[in-house]
Amino acid sequence: MGASLPPKEANLFKLIVKSYETKQYKKGLKAADTILKKFPDHGETLSMKGLTLNCMDRKSEAYELVRLGLKNDLKSHVCWHVYGLLYRSDREYREAIKCYRNALRIDPDNIEILRDLSLLQAQMRDLTGFVETRQQLLTLKPNHRMNWIGFAVAHHLNSNALKAVEILEAYEGTLEDDFPPDNERCEHGEMLLYKISLLEESGSLERALDELHKKELKIVDKLAYKEQEVSLLVKLGRFEEGATLYKALLAMNPDNYRYYEGLQKCVGLYSENSQYSSDQIELLDKLYKSLRQQYNWSSAVKRIPLDFLQGDKFREAADNYIRPLLTKGVPSLFSDLSPLYDHPGKADILEQLILALEHSIRTTGRYPGREDKEPPSTLMWALFLLAQHYDRRGQYDLSLSKIDEAIEHTPTVIDLYSAKSRILKHAGDLAAAAALADEARCMDLADRYINSECVKRMLQADQVPLGEKTAVLFTKDGDQHNNLHDMQCMWYELASGESYFRQGDLGRALKKFLSVEKHYADITEDQFDFHSYCLRKMTLRTYVEMLKFQDRLHSHSYFHKAAVGAIRCYIRLHDSPSKLTAEEDDDISKLPPSQKKKLRQKQRKAEARAKKEAEGKNEESSASNVSKTGKRTVKPVDPDPHGEKLLQVEDPLAEATRYLKLLQKNSPDSVETHFLSFEVNVRRQKVLLAFQAVKQLLRLNAEHPDTHRCLIKFFHKVDSMAAPVTDTEKLIWSVLEAERPAISQLHEKSLKEANKVFLEKHQASLMHRAAVAELLYALQPEKKPEAVKLIEESTNNPVATNGALGPVKEWKLKDCITVHKLLETVLDQNAALRWKERCAEYFPFSTYFGGRLSSAVANSAYNQSKNPENGSADHSQSSPTVDPLAPNGKLEAFKDLTIRP
Repeated sequence: MGASLPPKEANLFKLIVKSYETKQYKKGLKAADTILKKFPDHGETLSMKGLTLNCMDRKSEAYELVRLGLKNDLKSHVCWHVYGLLYRSDREYREAIKCYRNALRIDPDNIEILRDLSLLQAQMRDLTGFVETRQQLLTLKPNHRMNWIGFAVAHHLNSNALKAVEILEAYEGTLEDDFPPDNERCEHGEMLLYKISLLEESGSLERALDELHKKELKIVDKLAYKEQEVSLLVKLGRFEEGATLYKALLAMNPDNYRYYEGLQKCVGLYSENSQYSSDQIELLDKLYKSLRQQYNWSSAVKRIPLDFLQGDKFREAADNYIRPLLTKGVPSLFSDLSPLYDHPGKADILEQLILALEHSIRTTGRYPGREDKEPPSTLMWALFLLAQHYDRRGQYDLSLSKIDEAIEHTPTVIDLYSAKSRILKHAGDLAAAAALADEARCMDLADRYINSECVKRMLQADQVPLGEKTAVLFTKDGDQHNNLHDMQCMWYELASGESYFRQGDLGRALKKFLSVEKHYADITEDQFDFHSYCLRKMTLRTYVEMLKFQDRLHSHSYFHKAAVGAIRCYIRLHDSPSKLTAEEDDDISKLPPSQKKKLRQKQRKAEARAKKEAEGKNEESSASNVSKTGKRTVKPVDPDPHGEKLLQVEDPLAEATRYLKLLQKNSPDSVETHFLSFEVNVRRQKVLLAFQAVKQLLRLNAEHPDTHRCLIKFFHKVDSMAAPVTDTEKLIWSVLEAERPAISQLHEKSLKEANKVFLEKHQASLMHRAAVAELLYALQPEKKPEAVKLIEESTNNPVATNGALGPVKEWKLKDCITVHKLLETVLDQNAALRWKERCAEYFPFSTYFGGRLSSAVANSAYNQSKNPENGSADHSQSSPTVDPLAPNGKLEAFKDLTIRP
């Protein structure tokens, strides 16, 4: 480095490198300028100055200088290395790898470049290249522990676990007998556990167990040692030893559910689907009774039997489990019991049990069969549990009466107001739910969770400005909305995006959805630093788990929701382009082709010029805000805060396809993925891709209403297409003709007959009838009255509840809203009005249908104020012009407003 410079300037060059490494950028810049005064064309100095400027957020200058330096000295490995670092800082990893390879052609044994290249290969999952680079590093520096470990990990990631074991054993052979010293025992123990996990992964179970026992004294993490040992024993079929070890683990942590599951496997009483014979239940009951005697303080040992016990034994166990938790006042009790509602008959037993407890406490002040009096709060918690029970079963009137009684009993418990807010949300009164959530928030202004729950309710009620002002109460002062973005608060961005989408503000909705996508890109980027850190600290098992997690990162539900939201926005944008864009397109379409081309070029130049000016302004405005290192601390201003530029895409469907490919790769088992694929590809006239989506839907759930809808719509469109002319069209036609008979739903049936058969199979389902009605109208427009009649003749049958109080109906509020929108937009607006009146009776709390008990009705019970003293707001009257929130979290604008109960 700097070899072509005189000694004085060569020392200055070393100072530039040192200043860069210690983040003293101003000092490095000064040294670079000193060299360049004498040697203005010195390539390596120009490159290092560019790299320093890049760290000071002066990217455009940085790229110019680095390219100029490379141009002046193409045979310098430093210039190529710096160019690669510049690309790496902008996440252009493939370009960075090319630069590193060019640098290695000049200096093949440069350790730093090889190390940087290996990090990028791990990041990009170029596993073959990663193995080669790590081997080269080991060859050059075999006395460095990290190179041995890195080479082993590279082979493991490249699906060669046994080779990785050989490398680790070769590394152990280089160590002395008394290794490790005390300060390296943890790292060495982690390496040994990693090696044993590799043997387990490769199927060498006996060898792994022998190695584990042999190295016991050198492994510091005794819990991990025992868990690894018991895992190997179970896989080897040595269940008695495994059971003994699981009991030892339970003595260490009797609330670990995995240990109980493992113990059940060892004694032969485990079932994947939780289905047990009566004999197995008897044996399991005995097992857990004996465990309860040993670990009486454990919650898990009392809760797990509720999953397999039946009938009277279940009732007795549930009674014993619920009573102390009601007395203690555990708000999460219902969340704990909630999975039992999926077990046939258990919800009814729980209802009878809780009702009996409530009645006994109300009348006698004590539990049935007990002499000791219960504290007054026990009744309140019993009412709280009952309210959540009825809410789960859809009996909202009973649920609200119980929660109101609990609030009247003890009006200072915040959980009651939060629960009532959830009940009202489920019942369909989103405005009242937001108001109750705000009342709960005002009772404890220092609780971030309650604040977040309140924000979520506001966003669900489409009160976005109020939700934003409430959310920023818990952010730092200054740029508050950016602060929410920096905290990667994805639930907030998703809820905001969905609200904007419902309101038709596609620009803001897209802005929020794409922000979530950016967070996932940042999470992917965040793994970069761990490639070297984990090898250095020897946290190898966790490192490999992290890499596997990163590989399936985009299958997470938040990314799925964000991608679905973005695709829906682009579909709507394609179907109804914004007025401004449509007018511009009309004006352009009237121009001759030559003028169109000139106008497009002019627009592109203007956009580029505006972008450059904006960057210049940002640099000028932040020039005064430079830290001691020379790095600017001011964040650039968002040039498109309302997402208006996002709406100006030339081809919305091409953008939608980009996100659709991610969904198809990461969420292939979601019906929604392939339904959206069908919608996008039908609009793009991609017949075979649309048919592929239909086939995937048939594979996942052939009886789903959306599957049937896509199937019939697709072949209806195909039947209406003109006869094929080109070779491509003929090929597509032949594929469809060959595939159609293989679809059982259409085999020897016309589309009308297939639609009729589908109706006969799903007569009782509202959503299936709605799908059939929509398709009947699409196939035979003259049969619109018959299609409407199909929906209107649907019956809302009660669900069998085995003695539950009050009727529970089959129809869900969300489904009824979907049907209303179908009637209103596709079939018949008069029928939509009739449907709305009918649903208002079924859902009296729904504001969408204007139910008599909802806050949408002026004289309803939920429009009467009871608790104005809590300082909460009437959110149904809120508007975007509400005054800002005070810094302490109180709403000055709300002081004269009231809350609905």
